[in-house]
Amino acid sequence: MKTVTKYLTRRPETDAGKALRSIMLTLPHTTEPLFTEALMQWENLYRSVITEKTLVTGTKHWYYTHKNVRSAYRSLATNLPHLFTYQKYPELNIPNTTNTIDGYFAGVKKKVAAHHGLRKDRRFKVISELLKGS
Repeated sequence: MKTVTKYLTRRPETDAGKALRSIMLTLPHTTEPLFTEALMQWENLYRSVITEKTLVTGTKHWYYTHKNVRSAYRSLATNLPHLFTYQKYPELNIPNTTNTIDGYFAGVKKKVAAHHGLRKDRRFKVISELLKGS
């Protein structure tokens, strides 16, 4: 979700960007078949937008006109097989977001930062000990 937001921002300007963002926001609350279907419908509707090219005047070069929308879509499409891993293995009790682990690593970073100037090998030992304790 963060990658898509990076490309589209929180307030996309194009209709394609707005539609893709709304699909992306359903990610934590949907299933893989529903999300895949919505993404395929979006692609069919906005195929011309993501394939539109702009020629650089006076040269043979071109670039994709809506590169950020295209990048956001490609990110979702490429990572689609991995986005619903938590649903494929319910016995593992995998959370649908990474919020808890992000919070845990923030604490580890603070503890390591308190010991600034550590050599690489000692920093590794500190981090190893912090992770063993959890």
